[in-house]
Amino acid sequence: MANLDDDRTSSPHAFLKFGSIYEPLKSINLPKPEGGSLWDKLDHYYRIVKTTLLLHQSPTTGLFPTKTYGDNRKAKVHDNLYCAACSWALALAYRRIDDDKGRTHELEHSAIKCMRGILYCYMRQADKVQQFKQDPKPSECLHSVFSAHTGDEVFSAKEYGHLQINAVSLFLIYLVEMISSGLQIIYNTDEVSFIQNLVFCVERAYRVPDFGVWERGSKYNNGSPELHSSSVGLAKAALEAINGFNLFGNQGCSWSVIFVDFDAHNRNRQTLCSLLPRESRSHNTDAALLPCLSYPAFALDDEVLFNQTLDKIIRKLKGKYGFKRFLRDGYRTALEDKTRRYYKPAEIKLFDGIECEFPLFFIFMIIDGVFRGNFAQVKEYQDLLDPLLQHTSEGCPVVPKYYYVPADFVELEKKNPGSQKRFPSNSGRDGKFFLWGQAVYIIAKLLADKLVSPKDIDPIGRYVPPQDQRNVSMRFSNQGPLENDLVVHVALIAESQRLQVFLNTYGIQTQTPQQVEPIQIWAQKELVKAYFHLGVNDKLGLSGRPDRPIGCLGTSKIYRILGKTVVCYSIIFDLSDFYMSQDVMMLIDDIKNALQFIKQYWKMHGRPLFVVLIREDNIRGSRFNPILDMLAAFKKGIVGGVKVHVDRVQTLISGAVVEQLDFLRITETEEVPVFKSLEELDLPKHSKVKRQSSTPNASELEQQPDVNINDWKNKSTYEILQKLNDCNCLASQALLSSILLKREGPNFITKEGTVREHIERIYRRAGSKKLWSVVRFAASLLGKLVDSLAPSITNVLVQGKQVTLGAFGQEEEVISNPLSPGVIKNIIYEKCHLQDEREAVVQQELVIHIGWIISNSPELFSGMLKIRIGWIIHAMKYELKFRAGDMPAKDLYQMSPSEVKQLLLDILQPQQQGRGWLNRRQIDGSLNRTPAGFYDRVWQILERTPNGLIVAGKFLPQQPTLSDMTMYEMNFSLLVEDMLQNIDQPEYRQIIVELLMVISVILERNPELEFQDKVDLDKVVQEAFRDFQKDHNRSKGDEKQDDMTAFYNTHPVGKKGTCSYLSKAVITLLLEGEVKSSNDDPCTVS
Repeated sequence: MANLDDDRTSSPHAFLKFGSIYEPLKSINLPKPEGGSLWDKLDHYYRIVKTTLLLHQSPTTGLFPTKTYGDNRKAKVHDNLYCAACSWALALAYRRIDDDKGRTHELEHSAIKCMRGILYCYMRQADKVQQFKQDPKPSECLHSVFSAHTGDEVFSAKEYGHLQINAVSLFLIYLVEMISSGLQIIYNTDEVSFIQNLVFCVERAYRVPDFGVWERGSKYNNGSPELHSSSVGLAKAALEAINGFNLFGNQGCSWSVIFVDFDAHNRNRQTLCSLLPRESRSHNTDAALLPCLSYPAFALDDEVLFNQTLDKIIRKLKGKYGFKRFLRDGYRTALEDKTRRYYKPAEIKLFDGIECEFPLFFIFMIIDGVFRGNFAQVKEYQDLLDPLLQHTSEGCPVVPKYYYVPADFVELEKKNPGSQKRFPSNSGRDGKFFLWGQAVYIIAKLLADKLVSPKDIDPIGRYVPPQDQRNVSMRFSNQGPLENDLVVHVALIAESQRLQVFLNTYGIQTQTPQQVEPIQIWAQKELVKAYFHLGVNDKLGLSGRPDRPIGCLGTSKIYRILGKTVVCYSIIFDLSDFYMSQDVMMLIDDIKNALQFIKQYWKMHGRPLFVVLIREDNIRGSRFNPILDMLAAFKKGIVGGVKVHVDRVQTLISGAVVEQLDFLRITETEEVPVFKSLEELDLPKHSKVKRQSSTPNASELEQQPDVNINDWKNKSTYEILQKLNDCNCLASQALLSSILLKREGPNFITKEGTVREHIERIYRRAGSKKLWSVVRFAASLLGKLVDSLAPSITNVLVQGKQVTLGAFGQEEEVISNPLSPGVIKNIIYEKCHLQDEREAVVQQELVIHIGWIISNSPELFSGMLKIRIGWIIHAMKYELKFRAGDMPAKDLYQMSPSEVKQLLLDILQPQQQGRGWLNRRQIDGSLNRTPAGFYDRVWQILERTPNGLIVAGKFLPQQPTLSDMTMYEMNFSLLVEDMLQNIDQPEYRQIIVELLMVISVILERNPELEFQDKVDLDKVVQEAFRDFQKDHNRSKGDEKQDDMTAFYNTHPVGKKGTCSYLSKAVITLLLEGEVKSSNDDPCTVS
């Protein structure tokens, strides 16, 4: 790949020596004074920093070039941040000396100049920030490389992978750290608003695939970005660091404070924990995780996951000369073609075992050891690092960028890993320095020599020792996940006095909006409107916070806005046009889920205030008793396992978290923004609440139309209109309206307005009567879209899963990256209503449910890599059929949304005993569930199958699969799922999964065997089934030859189990080929 920093070829640079502006530089060719004075020790490092780092800093922009030789100087933001941090760290050390001869000032301002140089480059691209925060695309992002001398752009988005969220996040972390130590970096309100907009961009890191620290994205180096743990982790750490931070430091005021969305931070936190210990789909692990997990980010607050991830990095990547960046990394190896930007398919196999090793990561391990007080680790890595250091002619230590295997030794190294000597990429004597390495080396030495302490270079306390960890933090959490025994404060708000009086008769004390005045109650969308004013800057062309909903954590705080005190109710209480809100059991379920979520993720001082808004519509008809039961549970103090304390809003405010929205500064000339608070319904106080306006659940008969669509399809529009006028059955009206809609369009006039208006009326009437089948049919005709559909899909994706939309047995659309609601709507209405219109809205219901469930109980989806919504619906229909026995099965589409959710939860539970194997295989096959270690076993099979595997016409070749991928990477698992995608029967899919497990065990126990030809899994199953039939027919007489039902219903293990038949067919196939001879074969005579 033609990269920015070709390190091993160029003319040496004429080496110059510059001193401080305050004193001439003496010769530094002196041994380090052991046990010398503090001045002598610092003087030693000062001279190293001057000659190896500051010498290369641009006098105009303050940026450091990636290459320290040649004229074409380019500066990477990421590397520059470490250079600035090094200068700052040494300045902190000099603060200990009273007469420092101006060095503290010089070093501090070198760091400031670099930070402001990056800020200058960034602010010139404010238009890209504005575009990116609305629609994050690689082509519309901040650049990561600039001209070191001018700050200009040097590569277009097509020429280079600029999208590196890790670099922007690291900038924010160091900005906060340096300002906290007393440096002044941000000068005016334009810069404050720009930083706020950077925060808006970083908040979305959990859903934006980027190119990562190594600028290559996918391991295959083919130009595709990925979601990286290291980027998400740095974003999480940056959001924690900058939340509530005053960019003007001690001299700041309220309008120089940065705001962070609590819920966005939490989504980054959840995503990081679900991705780790992996780096991404293609990177099983990566050294880029070290600066994320340890200094400078300290992003992880789970000690067990930290140790698991770190152990994996050390185990897989550590070498004698440093850490590999990742496995099969071709960067700067002798076999890499440097004339090409991207690799060819399967090319990365060439680099297996000869990856370059980077001493830089030994230095990160030294720093980590100092922070954690693990001095054995510090000594271990110092001993490993010292022999690797080079030295300039003046005696300055030089950290080589990497050690490589020369071309002549590549084959020997591959045959015997670790046997060959590696050579450094640079020695310093030719003027080439790896500035990132030099900077981190100085920081590590200052820490190891106790010239600065961890608290000096981490003034905001990113690192918290385990013994000091608590469950709350002023800034979200960089703490351990201790058991959370949180009490949630709850305020019950009735929308009218009449409702309040009514509830009072049942012993439920509530308040009305008037009774909480002067405190106002807002919907979350009003709070979103207030946040539109945050970060606005007309000069830079920056709007405020994007139109994103405020989540449960954000609505559990109290806000001070323009002199008003405001509490907010959650999005779950918003009036929705989608029919799920008509099911009161769904509302109750949502309330319990929200409380569970707040209990689990609330990490702030002060208690959350959860506003429960009770509407008159909630207690109508059969909805009343469930709502009353829930309100009684609030009164008792425990709801869904969460401790709650119910009281008046005025009482609860004292213990809550208060957020001052001071960015809403209105001058006399500006128009005051108008916000709509919850208004009390103006109803007579003692009039009766209508409780019986809603019927109990409708009978199945009412859900059925009394007309046949096939009889009416070809009748004239006039006849259909006549029937529509005469018909009282809502189901029939919906059916007839659908014919008119397709034939005449939505604006065709009927007796009751347009066709669309008529269907809207059917939709509302059917909702109040709980005719769920009719409601769903009408909702689909109207193209309804549920709120939060896109975030729910994102919740699934960030758990490392894929989602497919589309009806069972039809073409499906695979979603691998987050999409906008509009795109999702198009997919659903194109793919899902081909057989049954109601499918389009039921799939939306399931996406919402699955989004919640996977966030709170991810274990229910273990073994499921692809969440195929159409197939899950099929599994639910199987379950209903099983429950019905010999009776007709319940119609899924006639069930209420809450019943659908419960059915979903039931089928996700591990299958109960007492079921037949046919039913188990149907359910597991429909869920696409696989046993533990399944994908690893398929890899092992592929290693012994030179001509690949085929099933249902889908071929998985041995090459380039094994060359391109590694055993444990997510992309291989997805490739296996893709191979199984064409199987159209769930129970047959499950038999194929069992077959692959059987093949794996046989090959494992017989290392001398391998398949000679392409393995057709369908033929193996057919052979096993033929054997099964022979045994079966012998005992039970002849049966239909192609009906595999009895086979599917057979227990897997045992003498006559499916596995015995599958094993026999596999062994027969194996023995048809040649057997590899082995030296230790016990059967060999001579």
